[in-house]
Amino acid sequence: MRYVDHGQGGSADSLKLAEIERPQPSAHEVLVKVAYAGVNRPDIAQRAGHYPPPADASPILGLEVSGHVAVLGDGCTRWQVGDAVCALAPGGGYAEYCTVPEVHCLPIPHGLSLREAASLPENYFTVWANVFDLARLKPGEMFLIHGGSSGIGATAIQLAKAFGAQVATTAGSAAKLDFCAGLGADLVINYHQDDFVERIRRHCEGVDVVLDMVGGDYANRNISLLKPRGRLVQIAVLAGATAQVDLARIMARRLTLTGSTLRPRSVEEKTGIATALETKVWPLFAAGKLRPVVYRSLPLAQAAQAHTLMESSEHLGKIVLEVVAE
Repeated sequence: MRYVDHGQGGSADSLKLAEIERPQPSAHEVLVKVAYAGVNRPDIAQRAGHYPPPADASPILGLEVSGHVAVLGDGCTRWQVGDAVCALAPGGGYAEYCTVPEVHCLPIPHGLSLREAASLPENYFTVWANVFDLARLKPGEMFLIHGGSSGIGATAIQLAKAFGAQVATTAGSAAKLDFCAGLGADLVINYHQDDFVERIRRHCEGVDVVLDMVGGDYANRNISLLKPRGRLVQIAVLAGATAQVDLARIMARRLTLTGSTLRPRSVEEKTGIATALETKVWPLFAAGKLRPVVYRSLPLAQAAQAHTLMESSEHLGKIVLEVVAE
């Protein structure tokens, strides 16, 4: 099969098409004939050598796919050959075939194409696990998401609004602010022009939950905005993994600082997230309360251009690779 080889890693130019033996599913896995593969920040980190895959995962890039079930491993009971699915993959998505635990496959939401469905798993698993499981966001609460025009941000804005929260978000241009507002954000802040702490304090008394991908000096600024019993959830550290924080404020306001990564979680943990998404979130697409946001799709052979585009941060929403045309 064809796949994207990142060789020894490094820049986006290291990504080249190559051929490799087609994988075979183990027990309780399915082999998916990939139609589209989502592009995510962890792919870039792995390509650059900063995010090695787990020992039992494919070394090929790619953490989410859509396509059709091609082969059933021993013990598979839910899916049939030919079923259309989207799936959270442990790796291997940038290829014509990818093995995935059967329980991490989800049906294509009603009315969505395979192209759109490929943009869902990584972001929806991440946002649900962190914002709703860890941070326990409730209706009526104020939620701050940094980087609202990213794939994670677009997902977080829509999910928070769908479940009754108020949303503030930061982004870096007028076009990105308009994009976030169009997804339902109540307050949009250009972080190049305004201090997000001051803007939020003028808007409301504080926030209940922050979802942050920045880290670094954002930590104390986020903490300063949290109401009593507020929750800060860290899912990436693009500006640095260390910070000095105000422990006295954390104690006085009974704050929770937490965070997680998705890929190292157990099969059982990810299965629980998949079940919650299918029952509580997937029906919201058919109801018109959620929509996929695909900024651009590029052929598998142009994976380098896709990574360059993501690294530019010019995109609004998701980038996907087309492996097999629908």
